[in-house]
Amino acid sequence: KVPRTCRNFMALCTGERGRGRFTRVPLHYKGCPFHRIIKGFMAQGGDFSRRNGMGGESIYGERFEDEAAGLSMRHDVPGLLSMANSGPNTNSSQFFITFDEAPHLDGKHVVFGKVVKGMEVVQQMEEVQTDQNDRPARPVSIANSGILRHSQPRAQGPGMFA
Repeated sequence: KVPRTCRNFMALCTGERGRGRFTRVPLHYKGCPFHRIIKGFMAQGGDFSRRNGMGGESIYGERFEDEAAGLSMRHDVPGLLSMANSGPNTNSSQFFITFDEAPHLDGKHVVFGKVVKGMEVVQQMEEVQTDQNDRPARPVSIANSGILRHSQPRAQGPGMFA
């Protein structure tokens, strides 16, 4: 359902695309922080260039367009992965993981995946203390990233990333 969004996320997980044309930093989530955590809502990360929510880059260039199928998916359960954006067609590398349902995001953010293993880690992230700007008081980051290739069950639904 959302092949371009999934391809972008997977390539940023592996780092296979080298350096960004705009940011000049590796297009890779390894070591990338979650710069914003809001209890009961979501954790946002994916800004590997500025590391504060003001940067990032997609594998297609600075930004890429929304995929309609992803906009039609609902934010109705915890553990969904969606693209963070600053308005229509402004997807880059930033994404968020929901802690609860978030219907106010429906139609505004492309849903492209679901956490299928490790929700206990997501729940631990939700409990991290934050400052008045929702920044974690202690670092929360992606230690490493890549693609696991084995025969575990995939997430339900076409286009869902497991």
